[in-house]
Amino acid sequence: MDAVQRPATHEEFELQASQLGVMTTRTRTSTTSNSDAGDGLQANRSDAGVLQNSERESGTGHRSSSSSPVPAPPEAVTRSYQIKLVLAGSLMIFHIIGINQVYGIFQEFYTSSRSNISDAQGQDALVSLVGSIGTGLTWSGCIFVSPLLDKTKNLNWSWSWNWRRRRERTASGSLARRTQSNRNLTIDNVKLITLVGALIMSMGLVFASFATKLWHLYLTQALLYGLGSSMYYYPLMTLAPTYFDRHRGFAMGLILAGSGVGGLVMALVLQNLLDRYGIGWALRILGVWNFVVGVGVAMVVRGQRQSSGESANNGGGSSMPNKSLMRRGTFWYQSFAAFLQAGGNVVPLYYMSSYAVSVLLLPQSTSSLFVSINSGVNSVSRILMGILADHIGRQNTLVAGTFLSSLSVFALWYSPTSSSSSGGGGGDLNRFIAFVVMYGIYAGGYNALLPTTIMEVYGVENYKSVNSVMYFIRGLGSIFGAPVAGVILGTHKRGGGDGGAGMGMGMGRGVEFLRKKYNDVVVYDGVLLMAAAVCVVYVRWLDARDKGRWRWKA
Repeated sequence: MDAVQRPATHEEFELQASQLGVMTTRTRTSTTSNSDAGDGLQANRSDAGVLQNSERESGTGHRSSSSSPVPAPPEAVTRSYQIKLVLAGSLMIFHIIGINQVYGIFQEFYTSSRSNISDAQGQDALVSLVGSIGTGLTWSGCIFVSPLLDKTKNLNWSWSWNWRRRRERTASGSLARRTQSNRNLTIDNVKLITLVGALIMSMGLVFASFATKLWHLYLTQALLYGLGSSMYYYPLMTLAPTYFDRHRGFAMGLILAGSGVGGLVMALVLQNLLDRYGIGWALRILGVWNFVVGVGVAMVVRGQRQSSGESANNGGGSSMPNKSLMRRGTFWYQSFAAFLQAGGNVVPLYYMSSYAVSVLLLPQSTSSLFVSINSGVNSVSRILMGILADHIGRQNTLVAGTFLSSLSVFALWYSPTSSSSSGGGGGDLNRFIAFVVMYGIYAGGYNALLPTTIMEVYGVENYKSVNSVMYFIRGLGSIFGAPVAGVILGTHKRGGGDGGAGMGMGMGRGVEFLRKKYNDVVVYDGVLLMAAAVCVVYVRWLDARDKGRWRWKA
């Protein structure tokens, strides 16, 4: 089974990276008896059954696409390097996706009475925009990182030096022969961009620790963090699949598993840091920790220089779909679905924690557990949804997951205002726990299966260009979703988490008022997801019409 159908995480770019090796033809290195050579390089292949070309180790492969194919890896790929690459990728995903998924905990702190940002208290819309920009730039930043990689592909610095060592042979003091070994350090464009990205991302977190005004957060935890995370994230996820052949799916699964683990662990770590050291040192510790890991990741990841023929080939490529494809109804409705689903998907992640504090009157330390549970369930769901898609069809599973995620919002998150329990009742809490789990299951299906359905609908030859556009559109959707929910929620004071009495808008309206406001947010979120589901269904019908026949398994 194609491992791309069951990734371990949250975002469709990872799936794009793991599929790129299927769409582009590359050089296959003929390995001999060296068992340390690992899996070897990927042969030329495509879903259309392109014949495999086997060339000599010194030969050059051919490219079947002009749209900036992924460069082939260096000829010598050892298993030890593959292991290092998997570990580096997992740590990178752990940090970036983990921090993105737990921004709701930051938002709960910034908008509470404990906040160090004086003009952020109760301003959910403005504070959520900070996290939305940071997360959105992580995905949409590929629009400038990809050209940057192309323009700097010939950048390469190398240093070498000799390491000498003397050893004593006997106790009398006579010396053994000198031993000498060479050490080499190469900095290419991939290492440099990755390292600079990790530095900028970490600077965004550290500088945010000194923020006292809301606009400080926009400059640091939004713009700096988002731009840096995109530069840190994109190079490794683009190149990693090219270093594996038979075990590519397994390797990418291990890398992507870092996302679910990151959200699960980061929620607990962040809440503990906030309780022990406060927001300032929590951000500084995360920033320094992220950069230390980023240095290690940058030293592992590597690119390679292309031949002049390849460079010329790549120069004429375009990352945009052709005009005829963009005029198709499937493209437009797929774009609408991607935008709406991304906007609706981030709302529960950003408002789970504040809902638990303001309406359920739970302490802030407990509210962070919901984010951890949702992240862990979502990670497992991506794998299980991929397995289910093999049996009932990818588009069918995508439709079902999108509809069910919307229904879980309406049925389980919406809280009747006539409830006798003022915030902390067992019925409300049990229903909310069920929502956290069920939404994590169903929402994971869309994130996991969108790229594979794009390949089915638009073909292998258009996969990269269409998926890049959808990826950019989803980044824009994630920027708009949570802030609009904050506008609907309005300005208010926190409930039990701050030790207050749950006063809404400072006018004594209590928890019931907040319950009504959150219900408005729930309706808004459910409508976004339901509209996305309708678009997905229409794409399913249009695809069958364009292909001239209906298939129940698709």
